[in-house]
Amino acid sequence: MQPRLAADVDALKDRATDEVDRRRAQLVALSHAVHADPELSWQEHRSAARIADLLESEGFDVRREAYGLDTAFEATYGEGDLTLALCAEYDALPGIGHACGHNVIAAAGAGAALLLAPLAASVGLRIKLLGTPAEEHGGGKVAMLTRGAWEDVDFSMMVHGMTGGDISASAFRSTAVDRFEVEFHGLAAHAAGAPERGINAAAAATLAQTAAALLRQQLPADTNMNMFVSMGGEATNIIAERSVLQVELRAYDIEVWRDMKNKVLACFEGAAIATGCRWEWRPTEHPYAPLTPDAALADVWDRNLIARGRIIGDAPAGGGSTDMGNVSQVVPSIHPTIAFLGETAVPHNPDFAVAAVSPAADDAVVDGALLLAWTALDVACDQNLRAELHRRTAARPAGATRITLEA
Repeated sequence: MQPRLAADVDALKDRATDEVDRRRAQLVALSHAVHADPELSWQEHRSAARIADLLESEGFDVRREAYGLDTAFEATYGEGDLTLALCAEYDALPGIGHACGHNVIAAAGAGAALLLAPLAASVGLRIKLLGTPAEEHGGGKVAMLTRGAWEDVDFSMMVHGMTGGDISASAFRSTAVDRFEVEFHGLAAHAAGAPERGINAAAAATLAQTAAALLRQQLPADTNMNMFVSMGGEATNIIAERSVLQVELRAYDIEVWRDMKNKVLACFEGAAIATGCRWEWRPTEHPYAPLTPDAALADVWDRNLIARGRIIGDAPAGGGSTDMGNVSQVVPSIHPTIAFLGETAVPHNPDFAVAAVSPAADDAVVDGALLLAWTALDVACDQNLRAELHRRTAARPAGATRITLEA
């Protein structure tokens, strides 16, 4: 493709701006509809259908239950030689609904696809909107990666709504996270009549938690470890025959994360030895990798963020995790945030769910969709960046995007 003049890019971006203004009410309504009907990970049937139906009505080729997942979809448009994968998340949290603002992510991702569709042919772009379930718990993107969803993709983007101020796309940090459960097997006995005949699995759970708490002092300061007992016995007068703990480990560095896991597992092994229990552990979700934003894509996003009239401020501390991290390890990607300006609620709190349908969040839906579209247009029209993305795709061995993080 021949390089386009800057004036041509500006004209295309003006068309995208006109289109987002025309679609503003539609995109805000989509955000509010997803928000009003929260569905948990792997159960987002209505949310996925809402977005898939909209894209299908606009001429996208939609594949539902994509990649063998009931609540995933793939919507494609265009036949260009540069493929962009946009991501739409739509799962909610137990008890507090969209207190992480996935309604905004869904509407902004769908909006970007709709803004780019009428411009795709003129910039040689193929658009792929992926409906990615179970980001909060489960790792829908990881499951889709391993089944080939990003094999034909040159670059990938999404945007996450956030309270506070806007930050650079390269400054957003996320940790690797591993979630697994540990089960202790003991021996039941009457807790008053024959306690010496029992083997107490609940005691093993207590010892393991104590050992893990003492381990914290020797772990790097930016790691995080959480656990709780999900099953600790059946009755007070029965020595617990079985106990189960849910465990979550996070770190920014993958090797630190793996080392921490080995040390934590040793705590469980030690508790089993001390109490005479048998123990086992098993993963409950796909591990998430740290996010690695592509520097060139992040720079384009930042320039567009400023051009939209937003201000890049200091980045707050990270700590959360996203399965977009796994995508960023194998495909050039960005996962910037877009601020609900003036809102201050912290994520995963009921107040954040309120903020996610505030006027500031509605503005973030519109700006997020437009900035994703602007960034895609800049990338598609930059001959050097486009060639570099093609080079990286060509150099990627077949199946490389199907290989993801192992704990």
